[in-house]
Amino acid sequence: MFDGIASRYDFLNHFLSCYQDVLWRRYCCKYLKKLMADGNAPGNAGCMTGKATAADVAVENADGNVGCAKNVPRIVRLLDLCGGTGDFAHTFRKIFESGCACKCAAKTNPQKGTVQCVSQKGTARGFAVEPAVIGDFSYGMLAEVKPKKIDAHAVQLDAMKMPFAERQFDVILNGFGMRNVPDARGALLESYRVLDAGGYLCVLEFFSPRNLFNKFFYKVLAPLFIPVMGAFFSGKRDAYEYLVNSILRFLPVDDFCKMAEECGFEVNKVKMFDGGISFGVFLHKPVSAS
Repeated sequence: MFDGIASRYDFLNHFLSCYQDVLWRRYCCKYLKKLMADGNAPGNAGCMTGKATAADVAVENADGNVGCAKNVPRIVRLLDLCGGTGDFAHTFRKIFESGCACKCAAKTNPQKGTVQCVSQKGTARGFAVEPAVIGDFSYGMLAEVKPKKIDAHAVQLDAMKMPFAERQFDVILNGFGMRNVPDARGALLESYRVLDAGGYLCVLEFFSPRNLFNKFFYKVLAPLFIPVMGAFFSGKRDAYEYLVNSILRFLPVDDFCKMAEECGFEVNKVKMFDGGISFGVFLHKPVSAS
């Protein structure tokens, strides 16, 4: 089903939401950046994913290479889960690598086994995002990543059984994909497993409506115009009927947060967008997690 709408997926997301989905993603990425800039991030010592000690950094400086604990950007390992065509990962990179004077290219030093900054301007410490992993079960969606020239690796995968070792990522994004997973609890547990201690899972989603406005929108308005517009632009009415039905069948946001806590996460924040049309749920894996 998703393969059949992949080529029009981004356009219809923007069109049907009046481009609000772009603003929702931007808010989520900006908030994650604030959390990590404030020090609420995986145990990287604010620097190089834990691969360089203060002594290592001092030696690099003595050798004439730029790189001190104050100036070296934090390397961020990113997974865009249920990432589709990579819009969320693309937004994340633009937000995280903008607005600071620090520009750095991460390079591995094979002699020391460290990551160092090989080119940097200015003194402000920022972030350097490693090539993201964009994971999705739809090959058609992932095929749309390459034309965008996103610095990422597209991986076809099962969100409930990912082909990654534990603690591989600092941030996991999940934009409008959690309700499409057969077992949301399983996807949360698997996300918890591959997320590093202190890391964040951001779920941007349409949750089952509970207030009167959202019930009217999703039960009356959405079934009238979303399938019709989806059919007109993509020729796949059934895919957009599924979209509306999947929202109505999914969990309310409060129940989802309770489930996330049962899976070991801490709920950092729940952001309501446009009266509850969508929500951004920011989940934190405790630093003390084993």
